[in-house]
Amino acid sequence: MSKKNLTERDICTKFITPALESAGWDIYTQILEEFPLTKGRIIVRGKLHARAQHKRADYVLFYKPNIPIAVIEAKDNTHSMSDGMQQGLGYAELLQVPFVFSSNGDGFIFHNKIAQDGILEKEISLDEFPSPETLWNMWTKNQGLDEEQNTLITQDYYSDGSKKTPRYYQLLAINKTIEAIAKGQNRILLVMATGTGKTFTAFQIIWRLWKSRAKKRILFLADRNILVDQTMTNDFKPFGSAMTKIQKRQANKSYEIYLSLYQAVTGNDEEKNIYKQFSPDFFDLIVVDECHRGSAAEDSAWHEILSYFSSATQIGLTATPKETKEVSNIDYFGDPIYTYSLKQGIEDGFLAPYKVVRIDIDKDIAGWRPDKGMVDKYGNEIEDKIYNQKDFDKTLVLEKRTELVAKKVSDFLRQTNRFDKTIIFCENIDHAERMRQALVNENSDLVAQNHKYVMRITGDNEEGKAELDNFIFPESKYPVIAVTSKLMTTGVDAQTCKLIVLDQRIQSMTEFKQIIGRGTRINEDFNKYYFTVIDFKKATELFADPDFDGEPVQIYTPKNPDDSPVPPDDETEENSENTSNQDEQNPQNNDFTFDDSNNNEEGSKVRKYVVSNVEVKVAAERVQYFDANGKLITESLKDYTKKTLSKEFASLDDFLTKWTKSEKKQAIIEELSNQGIFFEALADEVGKDCDPFDLLCHVAWDMPPLTRKERAEQVKKQNYFTKYGEKARIVLEALLDKYADEGIVQIEQTQILTVSPFTNIGTPIEIIKAFGGLEQYNQAIHDLEQALYCA
Repeated sequence: MSKKNLTERDICTKFITPALESAGWDIYTQILEEFPLTKGRIIVRGKLHARAQHKRADYVLFYKPNIPIAVIEAKDNTHSMSDGMQQGLGYAELLQVPFVFSSNGDGFIFHNKIAQDGILEKEISLDEFPSPETLWNMWTKNQGLDEEQNTLITQDYYSDGSKKTPRYYQLLAINKTIEAIAKGQNRILLVMATGTGKTFTAFQIIWRLWKSRAKKRILFLADRNILVDQTMTNDFKPFGSAMTKIQKRQANKSYEIYLSLYQAVTGNDEEKNIYKQFSPDFFDLIVVDECHRGSAAEDSAWHEILSYFSSATQIGLTATPKETKEVSNIDYFGDPIYTYSLKQGIEDGFLAPYKVVRIDIDKDIAGWRPDKGMVDKYGNEIEDKIYNQKDFDKTLVLEKRTELVAKKVSDFLRQTNRFDKTIIFCENIDHAERMRQALVNENSDLVAQNHKYVMRITGDNEEGKAELDNFIFPESKYPVIAVTSKLMTTGVDAQTCKLIVLDQRIQSMTEFKQIIGRGTRINEDFNKYYFTVIDFKKATELFADPDFDGEPVQIYTPKNPDDSPVPPDDETEENSENTSNQDEQNPQNNDFTFDDSNNNEEGSKVRKYVVSNVEVKVAAERVQYFDANGKLITESLKDYTKKTLSKEFASLDDFLTKWTKSEKKQAIIEELSNQGIFFEALADEVGKDCDPFDLLCHVAWDMPPLTRKERAEQVKKQNYFTKYGEKARIVLEALLDKYADEGIVQIEQTQILTVSPFTNIGTPIEIIKAFGGLEQYNQAIHDLEQALYCA
């Protein structure tokens, strides 16, 4: 057989793989074919979702397992040798590997990004493919690595024997960190969006450094007990008996891997003595999880630990590096060595996208002013001023506003699924308790079945906190709705959370990112592909801020030691973060105590007015979607379809030409489905009996749609069947009826010949023989499609 007639897969099997094996590449450990890079972005419109096409490299070559060094893009022999190069360069950019090859089976085009002679691309024959050692030596020479550094960089990953490999961005984060440490860098910052596997990444970094003995004693710091415990039992489990958790007043020095809660080694003088029982040079490596929290501040207790063990290599992990005028991760750790953003995670299909339902309440927009001498429900005269969104649920409570929010949330769940896991973020504990009560009344039927349908999970409530694990656990049905203030902003791995409600005024970008991160995990087993944000307090305006998913920029200026500290404003990130911790650790903080304004002493200022008789209503409501560029847009299903088609086809004529020339209409339908065109939903809007062809022509180019039955009748009127024999005519008429009932995709599949009424006509072989053979049968189907769409 001529090489021109071989498929791309044949070219790989017969020419490319043998060339690699001849060059010394191990087919089992170094050559990974059809290597998955991304999963394909999830596109959401209405209640429907679809995955875009994923990216997959024909070959990724690994010098050692999980250390990629080259990409090969293959094409069939009807293409030139270099036709796959641009595609390969795109994959190489994702993996950040220095060598790219393109081949059609005749030879290779070799692109060397680190070429010293300035010749980036050259042609080589099949038997000139470089060996693993040749490429590795070229790269290590370019990096200036010596033998000791090389040994550290090539230390194996942990493997449990499965073929599972880290995702491409995890590989990059791990390998870049190991390379930086090999080159002597001792302060490292990794920025990875929530839900992208920071703890797994940290484990592999620690494992390789520990196994190579480059780092012998290691401390992993987290700020939530649940995070430490989950880490020990999940990702860090392979460390086994070498690992321990530092408890209060305990400092056992016989272990190698230590995990600790920040608060276990800081606090009062007695607790501080725990870490001081270790010598300053005891630890070789410290990994700081969620380092955007208090560890970023120069004067924080957590920072004191890092300063005490200053000789250790320190790695900061965060989804949201903290950069304010007061605090800086970058000033301490340096610029991020690698960043994998929320936007990139959504684009790659590893993170769930979101849609936003923005609900504006009339009193929030226009404000509210009490009548002169008006008293609240407890008899307190309300201070005469205009109250607005800043005041609601802090200094003034409109009870009917709380009831309206509870109703809108409950209505949304009734329209989707009343058992979708939901987190509602309130201003404070008092607000959270009132919201819980309103939701209980709004969902009395389900609460009567199980009182845990709605739970307040806040720092002061032991019953609520005891249900946190059940809320997180995907298999646990209850609680369904978790009402909180700050406790659940971080460290809550709620994989099945489908709804996040913001009835909290959020000014901190760090906190906003953390809250959005509660919904970004995908769990396909529980049909969690995207999540919805219902916003009552304009918090989602922060999505429009370039800092939401931009590169972190240092704006901190180190203070003069003589400068007196400036107390943070109520709306700054510092106050928001401190409050977040106090909600869990110190629920007695004033901002989180229950309302007791009706019990205030005579003459003292009322802390919070509670008004029960002021009506509120929804002023505006709109739905916004996350687009491919990371922006929220307000767009209907028809608008999205029209825009997508305009990118794919220059005009109606262009579409008609490509549709007509396509061997299988199903291929075009599937391709457009992968781009998020939901034919079923369009059919609901335009007409259920319309062909995908008519749906597209109508939505994008305003053509009047025909039903499938109308198209089939047109063909029958044309005496189309007269050129065929009797048996073939019967088959074609039956196919036309099938088209009218079920659509074009069904009649393109030969399996249709195995169902009624075709089984009454003959076997599939007999039917195809009536047309003169399979080629003639396929041509008849093609001609039938041409007749269907010629109008």
